[in-house]
Amino acid sequence: MSLLNRINAELKGDRVIWAVVALLSIISVLVVYSSTGRLAWTERNGNTEAYLFKHTLILAFGLALTYLAYLTHFRKYAKAAPYLLVIAVPLLLFTIMFGTEINDAKRWLEIPFIGLSFQTSDFAKIALVVYVAREITRHQDYIKNFKEAFLPIIVPVLLVCLLIAPANLSTAVLLLGVCMCMMFIGRVSVKYIFLLLGLGIVAFALLIFIGEYFPDYVRVGTWASRVKDFVENPQGSFQVQQAKIAIANGEWFGVGPGNSIQRNFLPSPHADFVYAVICEEYGFLGGAFVVILFVLLFHRVTRLVTKGSKTFGAMMAMGLALLIVMQAFANIAVSVHLVPVTGLSLPIISMGGTSVIFSCIAFGMILSVSKHVEATGE
Repeated sequence: MSLLNRINAELKGDRVIWAVVALLSIISVLVVYSSTGRLAWTERNGNTEAYLFKHTLILAFGLALTYLAYLTHFRKYAKAAPYLLVIAVPLLLFTIMFGTEINDAKRWLEIPFIGLSFQTSDFAKIALVVYVAREITRHQDYIKNFKEAFLPIIVPVLLVCLLIAPANLSTAVLLLGVCMCMMFIGRVSVKYIFLLLGLGIVAFALLIFIGEYFPDYVRVGTWASRVKDFVENPQGSFQVQQAKIAIANGEWFGVGPGNSIQRNFLPSPHADFVYAVICEEYGFLGGAFVVILFVLLFHRVTRLVTKGSKTFGAMMAMGLALLIVMQAFANIAVSVHLVPVTGLSLPIISMGGTSVIFSCIAFGMILSVSKHVEATGE
């Protein structure tokens, strides 16, 4: 059996989604290698290969987890959902109290003995989406009962988002939006969706009040400065201006791989503003290609959901796809100055440990559902 036939036999499910994962991974390696040049000179004495090797190793580990998640039957995720949430909540609490502070934000926990950090919100995002999918599909009919909507769905969503928000408001808002979309798709009564939104606004106001007295725990000052920069400065902050220059430099076809100039001026060109480097090196066509990949992912998952029955698997796949795609578009929107700076990474493409790993796991879970739908049509 040839290698191609062996791969074809092993990888079931939607081949387009597999292709999206492969293409995003290739783009990630290319652009991270290019965008870490300045970082390598300041921290590694010019050893750019060190970051390439580290990122490739993390990505390879993430893709291995994609395959393991794909091999796991999606119904096992439904059984694990309550336990995942029970683990996520204490981790988030511990991060708020004792987390490692990087860039004035406590989002990470230090893993003992190995010197690596772990961003707990990345785990909590997947745990909450899987849990909400489980609770929505436990009631096959239209959810219009307060008892069915409030305690099982609304309370966990508010709790997790409230614990993420002090150090990472953009992720909390993203997660709240994803859960509201899942509730709408899952036919939860609209009044409970608006109840969740209203309580989310109240919780945000409460955080602002707390932040006035405990600024070390709630980053109200950072939120206010970013919104102020966005509203009062039409040209954008320094990093946004550099991102727009990078995109303009790329024109239609780009300056070529490894030839970015703005990577030397952009803050976090390998993470928050990696899309600007893509546009500079590969032009409008390269940037559009990345957008098309995420749109294609959402289209294929929507097709997957409509093809199969409206079960837990369908709801989980849609929730994870929304999480990936909405985060991707939020990251892109920052680079083109459509929204305030958020700090959200571009899924799989941006350099980062837990972000890459949990994005890969989310893809594997989607592919697990895809494999089942392909095999049974349900």
